[in-house]
Amino acid sequence: MRFPEASLIVDHLDEPELDFRHDQRSHHPKDGLFLYGPHDGPRTPREVRIGVVGTSDGISHFRSWSRRLLSGIPVPPPGPTEKKERLHLADFAGLEETFGVTFDPDRLRALTVEFDAIERATRVQNMHEAVDAVARIYTERVHKFRRNEEGSIDIWIFVVPEIVYERCRPESRRTGLTLFAGKTPKKQRARSAQSFLFMDERFDPRIEDVFDDIPDFRRHIKATLLSIAPSQILRESTLEPTAFTNCAGYPKRTTQDPATVAWNIATGLYYKTQDRPPWRLSNVREGVCYIGMVYKNLPNNRDNHVCCAAQMFLSEGDGVVFRGANGPWKTGEYEYHLNAHAAEELLGTVIEAYRELHSEPPKELFIHGQASFNDEEWNAFCRAAPKGTNVVGVRIKSTGGDAKLFRAGDYPVIRGTGLNLDEKNAYLWTSGYVPQLDTYIGPETPNPLMVTILRSKHRQPEMRTVLADIMGLTKINYNSCNFNDGLPVTVRFAKMVGDILVMGSAREGGPQPFKYYI
Repeated sequence: MRFPEASLIVDHLDEPELDFRHDQRSHHPKDGLFLYGPHDGPRTPREVRIGVVGTSDGISHFRSWSRRLLSGIPVPPPGPTEKKERLHLADFAGLEETFGVTFDPDRLRALTVEFDAIERATRVQNMHEAVDAVARIYTERVHKFRRNEEGSIDIWIFVVPEIVYERCRPESRRTGLTLFAGKTPKKQRARSAQSFLFMDERFDPRIEDVFDDIPDFRRHIKATLLSIAPSQILRESTLEPTAFTNCAGYPKRTTQDPATVAWNIATGLYYKTQDRPPWRLSNVREGVCYIGMVYKNLPNNRDNHVCCAAQMFLSEGDGVVFRGANGPWKTGEYEYHLNAHAAEELLGTVIEAYRELHSEPPKELFIHGQASFNDEEWNAFCRAAPKGTNVVGVRIKSTGGDAKLFRAGDYPVIRGTGLNLDEKNAYLWTSGYVPQLDTYIGPETPNPLMVTILRSKHRQPEMRTVLADIMGLTKINYNSCNFNDGLPVTVRFAKMVGDILVMGSAREGGPQPFKYYI
């Protein structure tokens, strides 16, 4: 790449701080939760109502693991090649001590599914039908419970055996398995083009609903649970890796250390069952909200229509997902653009939701995405925003090594380093050496994000402000308890949200909390 200047200024942005209980702050979620507790958390321990669906072995693994989660899990001793002080790891003190919530492993709403039934379903010849059958084994237990039992569940946890992970994803090959004929042809991937009038009278057209979905177990579960409750999917091997060993006696799968697993699962458990996230960003500019936009092709849509979704994140860190209109938004191989009506309607819905929460529209609204905007949709965005709201379009793209920055020392470039190319373009290293942890967690020299300010309704913000916002948004992934992510939450989960919204089983409309999708 040819830079516009012979010498470019390298900037550094401070690590964003996070708010916790008692108005205390910390850079690291684990430190803040351990020392102070969740921001705006319960004053007295609150019991979480958990429903668990799994095989008898899976439920047993979850109960055993839950007892460890409640009592606390230490970090294992360092290996022979590891540092003595591993600041990126931390003991997990216990669910109640850290988060102020608890549950009784012996009083879980445990719903058992049969392993043999799952195994048979994974062997159905048609991949769409097989994955749908496996997902229904789990979801129908939830539906039956809701019909027959009283009491609500805060979160449903699905514990799955390894065969579900191995055989029920789009990339699964099921090589070497003996497959059995189902109700649809083996190679069918879309609804039949033949009129139902000429089919066998015994044919049930509802069977072909399976072709409205991507054959992915996780997406099936998330899509079905959107109208019920937040959900979490756990592999049995995550909870009890020593129960799944190879012929040499070693675990078949490499997992994180138990304390880190506990931190991550406990953080997600708290976020999905409480009204407020466990932490929030400090020093957030008042009246600012961020939107992550994503486009996803609808599976097997004969008109090649696309679903557009928007994720709105507020200063509190929590998010809401909005489903835009489906339509012919794909205008090129990698180009997507809304028409004026759809763009105005989508952004108007987002702003109205913000107004309901804050009694006034946002002062600044940043639209983060990986695509550009054409004149028609951008003008529609500006019309949808009130006169005093500045709309700013920002493109955030990962890079694959086209730019590298090196520094003296044993570790790579420091996280938060920025390289301004001009007033609209900059590189930002959201991954890199973290002095507070005295380490860089990564396999190679980190690559930066390419950040471009595409358009603004009023005054263009300073690039440093845009980069600082992105740094903050890398610290509010409540599905884990990491120091940071490499991508801001507006971009990191965009594909995941889109993947769920295009599922035929995700027909429930209206804004829904972000916690339902992750």
